[in-house]
Amino acid sequence: MQVDLDIEGAQVAERPRFQQAHSQGRRLRRVAFALAVLAGLGLVSGFFVGLFSPQSMWPALLASQSAALLVLVAGLQSAWWVTQWRSRALLPAAVIPTSEQEPVELSGWYERLLERISARWIGLLNQIGAPTLWLAGWAGLALLSLEQAWSLALPAATLGISASVGAVLSLLLAFALLVFERQLAQQPTLEWPEAASLAQLTRLTIIVLVLGALCLLFASESAIWPVRLAVLMGLLPGLAAVELLLRALLSLFSPRRDSLEPTVLGRSVIADLLRWPPQPLLALQHELHNRFGIDLRQIWAFSYMRRALFPVLVLVALVGWLLTGVHEVPLQGRGIYERFGKPVEVFGPGLQFGLPWPLGRVLNVENGIVHELATSVGESRVSTEADTAEGPAPAIANRLWDASHVNDKSQVIASRRADQQSFQIVNMDVRFVYRIGLTDAAALAATYNSADIPTLIRSTASRVLVHEFASRTLDGLLGADRVSLADEIGRAVQTDLQALDSGVEILATVVEAIHPPAGAANAYHGVQAAQIGAQALIARERGAAAEQTNQAQLQASIAHDQAQATAREINATAQASDLRFSAERKAYATAGHAFVLEQYLSQLSRGLANAKLLILDHRLGGSGNAPTIDLRTFTLPADPASPRNLVQPGAAH
Repeated sequence: MQVDLDIEGAQVAERPRFQQAHSQGRRLRRVAFALAVLAGLGLVSGFFVGLFSPQSMWPALLASQSAALLVLVAGLQSAWWVTQWRSRALLPAAVIPTSEQEPVELSGWYERLLERISARWIGLLNQIGAPTLWLAGWAGLALLSLEQAWSLALPAATLGISASVGAVLSLLLAFALLVFERQLAQQPTLEWPEAASLAQLTRLTIIVLVLGALCLLFASESAIWPVRLAVLMGLLPGLAAVELLLRALLSLFSPRRDSLEPTVLGRSVIADLLRWPPQPLLALQHELHNRFGIDLRQIWAFSYMRRALFPVLVLVALVGWLLTGVHEVPLQGRGIYERFGKPVEVFGPGLQFGLPWPLGRVLNVENGIVHELATSVGESRVSTEADTAEGPAPAIANRLWDASHVNDKSQVIASRRADQQSFQIVNMDVRFVYRIGLTDAAALAATYNSADIPTLIRSTASRVLVHEFASRTLDGLLGADRVSLADEIGRAVQTDLQALDSGVEILATVVEAIHPPAGAANAYHGVQAAQIGAQALIARERGAAAEQTNQAQLQASIAHDQAQATAREINATAQASDLRFSAERKAYATAGHAFVLEQYLSQLSRGLANAKLLILDHRLGGSGNAPTIDLRTFTLPADPASPRNLVQPGAAH
């Protein structure tokens, strides 16, 4: 019960806890200082070990043990503040004449250090209080150390001789704290009320130290549980530190009077539960009675609930056990009902009834769900975000040969170079669309004959692909063989799965891509370009040869036609001359000189058709004077001997 100095100021000296407050405070101060130093060394050691070996177990182990020590230090210091108040409560009664004007001079260096630190923040301390700030500081430091070293991905490792040394030191410290805990547990409540709560915090620290020693002793490369335990044991001091931090925050809303005896803030309900046999309800009942004055034993409803709790629990457990025989089969699933471990029936969707567990159980089986399975799956981080239609294409949509894909699988195929057999490597992406058969036999086979259906399909498909690709070449796979390849692979895989009685039905086989490896893509592109260039050059030369042949044939045809035309013209001219000669000979034979004269005149008329003539007649100038010709108006003839330039007097024109 708290003491009020305004009411019982003169009677506090008679109480045992006030009489022994000074010695208790000195003892708590020494233990708290020693444990704080050990906790600081543990944190610093764990920090440096974490810098050079972040995957070691030491940082997590030292952080958990240091956090437990800090929680105990917080409780010890909180109890020390209470003993300090009790010590000061005795001073006015002992030195009334001198203490009214002169302040009390503290003899210990620990008290002077705390008073010197408190003097800097005197305004904040007056509002909040030094015990609250120190308690929140210790709890926050413990939580921070645990947060920095928390990691459940640490690998197992052998620590060597350092593990044995660390385990011995942990056990020695645990033994020393055990002696301290036994001394606290034997203290009467009247002499030291806070001893019981401090003993519980000490037990928490002892448990953490012993668990740490076990982790160090059993640490090895083949055992993972010591590493996990070294990390998880930090939950115990972490929960206690969270509770202390909450108590410090809630104490801000509690009224304080300097004349009223304070209560210890550094006590933990979680630490109080660490007793044997565990009595959590009793601890809660005591906490409610001491904190709020509520005695649950005086409420008849709770008494009735305590008496009826066991029968109600038995009835609820029985009903719950019977309800395990009711099974809900989803719409897209089926259920195989096992009675005493033997499959009896295949249930359809809906509510089904059977024997309760473990006498009967239902194994869920898919009902018509279609799956897509790639023959090879690489390590990739699958994005759960949907790609927008307007945004860039996802990386998985890149089907270029020079890009590596997670689902590509390398395969050796046949090759022929210069009439020599060889092999080539291609990457392929073959996918299977499958489902579990719709019959009851297929459901039973898929459940009991196959432990892992995707692995079975992949292994079967790998063997089939090796057989199918062994006799095919790259040109065939990229050309005509690709059309029938998917059907042949699907039929072969389905045949093997049926032979294994797997209950799997292959719906479709999709060949997403077949191409050379990404590293050889550029070289293969160069080979293809060379082949295309050679074929284009052959076609170009064949075109040039055909053009030259056609040109030569055209020229020869023109020359032949011209020769035939010339020959026909010459022949026709010769025939015409022969006919004309025969006709003239017949005419001469008939007409004689008249025909010759007629021919002469005809030729002369034809020759003089375009000539300028001057006709002279001997009959001109009847007086006997011959005509006079002015030769200045005539040009010289081209040929003086030509008959056209001769004028015969007396000729008739």
